[in-house]
Amino acid sequence: METQKDYRLSSSDQDLSSIEIGHVFERMPLTSQHWKAGFALFFTFVIEAWEMMIMVFISSMIAADFGLNNVETGEIIGSIFLGMIPGTLVWGKLVDKYGRKQSIITSLILYGILSLISAFSTSFEMLYITRFLSGAVFSGVLVATFPYFSELLPSKSRGTVAVYLASGWPIGTLIALGITLLFNHLSWHWILAISSLGGLWFLVVKKLVPESPYWLAEKNRTDDAKEVILKLSENKLEPFINDKKIIISQVTRGSVLDIFKGKLLKTTVLQVVINFCFSWGYWALFSWMPYMLAESKGFSFVSSLGFVLVSALVQFPGYIAASYLTGKFGRKKVMSVFVTLAAIGGFGFALSSTVTELLIYLAILSFFSLGSWGVWDVWMGELYPTNIRGISYSLGASAQRVANWIAPTAIGALLALKTSFFVTNGIIASFLVITAIATLFLHETEGQTLN
Repeated sequence: METQKDYRLSSSDQDLSSIEIGHVFERMPLTSQHWKAGFALFFTFVIEAWEMMIMVFISSMIAADFGLNNVETGEIIGSIFLGMIPGTLVWGKLVDKYGRKQSIITSLILYGILSLISAFSTSFEMLYITRFLSGAVFSGVLVATFPYFSELLPSKSRGTVAVYLASGWPIGTLIALGITLLFNHLSWHWILAISSLGGLWFLVVKKLVPESPYWLAEKNRTDDAKEVILKLSENKLEPFINDKKIIISQVTRGSVLDIFKGKLLKTTVLQVVINFCFSWGYWALFSWMPYMLAESKGFSFVSSLGFVLVSALVQFPGYIAASYLTGKFGRKKVMSVFVTLAAIGGFGFALSSTVTELLIYLAILSFFSLGSWGVWDVWMGELYPTNIRGISYSLGASAQRVANWIAPTAIGALLALKTSFFVTNGIIASFLVITAIATLFLHETEGQTLN
């Protein structure tokens, strides 16, 4: 039987005319309101994965239609990520200035429009430009989703619950794979048109997700922050906050330069290295895996997509394991161990010579790599204070997109040079090794109060 919790003010609290929002979230219960908001933001991440993976699956159709070589095909895959590089930097400021909710809504609407336009592309150049622009406008979702959800959750359950948000990636991958297989008999134009419907999800976000009370408090909108807190707690925190003013310790407006000052400089350098190397270690493989399996191992294109299916399915238990373990052992230990094991899986995949070996090592790589991503997406959003959280997250996301943009083209160039399966995948796995080392030097945030 659940013990009745006391949400009333303590004697020390009663002497205060204001209260830190972080202290409020230390007492915040986990309610159905969190799960509703989590569902809406979970599917925004599903759409993010769907949007990124769909170009991988239809790239061979586009290449055949426009007569592209491997390098040009890699450029098409990477075009959306090139757009996300400036996009994440711009949206990082917009998210901090105009709010998490409005940024995601606007981003989804613009993405839906531009993605639909890209479906009508009649040339390589038109497709490249429209996918570039799709990436630029979709970056609002990319920058805001994880820190937004973290700012809605109770401190004690933030890590465990927020990691589940990352499990939207394999679902998005499976949706993109399913749509490709169902509609490939029509054309890639139809597949992109169907994918653009994800932009309509802004209606659900608008309905189910409140604005971040951390952001509201930072903007001195105390009444609005209280309203959201009461809604999230289902009024259980009413006696605690009562007539108190909700405040936040960091009230000065942040700038890009702030993340390079003092102790934050080390954090910024490390998170940029992690974001670049980790993203390269994942995306370089999965953007070309169907092609490499077909060319080097003799699988048909459809059979190679079966490896993608296996990879996506084993990602779910990876997220569950990471979510459970991060609550017990912390972000740093779980991520460093998981990334190390993912690197082992990557090198094993590079050395594999049979179908069984390929599947086993791919499963190891996917399980631990995506479990690590679940931890990292949450951890990265906790490394900085509220007033620069959007800016800092956007810088990290931008480093990811640089890797996402370069990797498909670089691997395409290696494949054009007839580099062996082992060398290509060994190079990719080495980036995971660098990631694992870098995580050892970041500070732990498990259970800490956001400021």
